[in-house]
Amino acid sequence: MTRTRREFLIETAAAATGAVLLPAGWAAEGVAPPFRPLRRDVGLFVGRGGTAGWLASREALVVVDSQFPDSARSCLEAVTTRSGRPRLDALINTHHHLDHVAGNEVYRPVTARIVAHENVPGLQKKAASTLEEPREQTYADTTFSKTWRLDLGGEVVSLSHHGPAHTGGDAIVHFERANVVHLGDLVFNRWYPFIDREGGASVRNWIAVLDRVMADASRDAIFVFGHGKPSFGVTGTVADVRVQRDYLEALLGHVRRAMARGAGREETISVESLPGFGDHERVSDRLSLRANLEAAWDELAG
Repeated sequence: MTRTRREFLIETAAAATGAVLLPAGWAAEGVAPPFRPLRRDVGLFVGRGGTAGWLASREALVVVDSQFPDSARSCLEAVTTRSGRPRLDALINTHHHLDHVAGNEVYRPVTARIVAHENVPGLQKKAASTLEEPREQTYADTTFSKTWRLDLGGEVVSLSHHGPAHTGGDAIVHFERANVVHLGDLVFNRWYPFIDREGGASVRNWIAVLDRVMADASRDAIFVFGHGKPSFGVTGTVADVRVQRDYLEALLGHVRRAMARGAGREETISVESLPGFGDHERVSDRLSLRANLEAAWDELAG
């Protein structure tokens, strides 16, 4: 698929707005297909950016996260073909980063509503203001504070927000009858995560949010993650959620101990790994242990 200059500029500006870019067609789980059913009528799509989720049946059509325009068109074609429905009941944005919302413009003409946490439109506008070349944004038109629910007959889609974590507007999406939970970027499966302090992130509350996710989860829940190391993938279980939670706890623990013994910021953030998390992969300067430690230090320093 040929990219327009506009789409190229969107992608090259992504680093400034928290987006995590992947090559077109990159399958986050090695040989796994980019469009993959999970359970009942729920599945995922791996294109460019954060993992998209979908509910596609004769009775309902919902997509979670729109990625970038080119991959959004691919996902839209796949879900409408699968369901036989020309319009979406809802497009859900799990948060405001470009690799999760830049494709909103593709879905807008054929979508009844775009849903996100109430903080997302403002955060998206703020992030867009940092782009070197401004571009028109497509924002959520339906927002919620704590919870939101859509009963579609054969499936119920429920959204919840438990305070700042990866950003200040993260939504957890639960397809209740399929028992598939899309966590957006609350889990970077064995990648060093992006901690968006400018976007309202809180490492301390991120831990609490994941504790809540694990407490609420039933044994057979399938989790979908925004990103993942190829050898671990973008789906998993409570055990994978716990790894993300424990990593964040270890991150804060390292910084707290360093502060307690009087170590400076540079000494604290210069370690090469944290014990027990040698399987975590650095993807970029932004998605690295050093960047994570910087964010943890700044948060604890107040």
